[in-house]
Amino acid sequence: MKKVSFIIPCYRSEHTLPHVVKEIDDTMAGLDRFSYEIIMINDCSPDGTWQTIRGLCEQDSRRKGIHFARNFGQHSALMAGLRASEGDYVVCLDDDGQTPAGEVDKLLTALDEGYDAVYAKYEHKKHSAFRNLGSKVNELMARTMLDKPAELYVSSYFAVQRFIALDMIRYENSYPYVIGLVLRATKNVANVVVNHRDREEGKSGYTLKKLIGLWFNGFTAFSVKPLRITTAIGTTFAGLGFLYGLYTIIKRFVYPDVPIGFSSIMSAIVFFGGMIMVMLGLIGEYIGRIYISMNNSPQYVIKETIHYPEN
Repeated sequence: MKKVSFIIPCYRSEHTLPHVVKEIDDTMAGLDRFSYEIIMINDCSPDGTWQTIRGLCEQDSRRKGIHFARNFGQHSALMAGLRASEGDYVVCLDDDGQTPAGEVDKLLTALDEGYDAVYAKYEHKKHSAFRNLGSKVNELMARTMLDKPAELYVSSYFAVQRFIALDMIRYENSYPYVIGLVLRATKNVANVVVNHRDREEGKSGYTLKKLIGLWFNGFTAFSVKPLRITTAIGTTFAGLGFLYGLYTIIKRFVYPDVPIGFSSIMSAIVFFGGMIMVMLGLIGEYIGRIYISMNNSPQYVIKETIHYPEN
């Protein structure tokens, strides 16, 4: 009998998490070909989420709780759950009830068919306009920087084989990006269509700052394409500047009475100076992340774990 590990990053979900756990229990009761465990990671939520996790773990030995010392983000919580998991299949889903645990059999069936990873695909997403915009930018970034297949839809509801999970947890640097970890391990990935629900309560914990940080993780941790793009841009503008210089010299000889424009010179200086600063900032971002990783900055810090063995 194969075992399934459910990993749920938790933040401000003291009221929604019990519904998600109950749905998992009800669904797995009908899938007798699997045993399962549920791992809930509290990302230092300011509400009563940890107390909720503690109560859920007291009710069933198949449930585990992990409590972070501070907020490290969803992807760090997923990494902690992956390291704590024991299942042959690992399923990651949200804590707000929008990802339907009742349809997990679709993901597990695809893994049984031989796929290494399976992502849920939503025909009608129920996120806010801001989250949908963030998802589109993330999709574009993953396709451009991480060579994600254009037809593959990635989401926070996905399942992977055990060997993929083991490869993912080999990554120990400070800025984990789960999509990049999956795509660097395998291209044998499928989509299955599931329903996307309305959020039961509250709002998404992803702010603009967190989304920008997530995007930076993606293209600085798993791709050097931004550096190559800046090199191409720099080379292009250097060539244009050289041609413009030749044009200015020729124009001076042909039309000696035409005055040299101060405004055009200042505009060129400001434009090229801004481009140089952007490129230097991008290089600095790479160097800064290398420095932080060399100092062994942790992906997360576990303050407490909870698991009540059977009997």
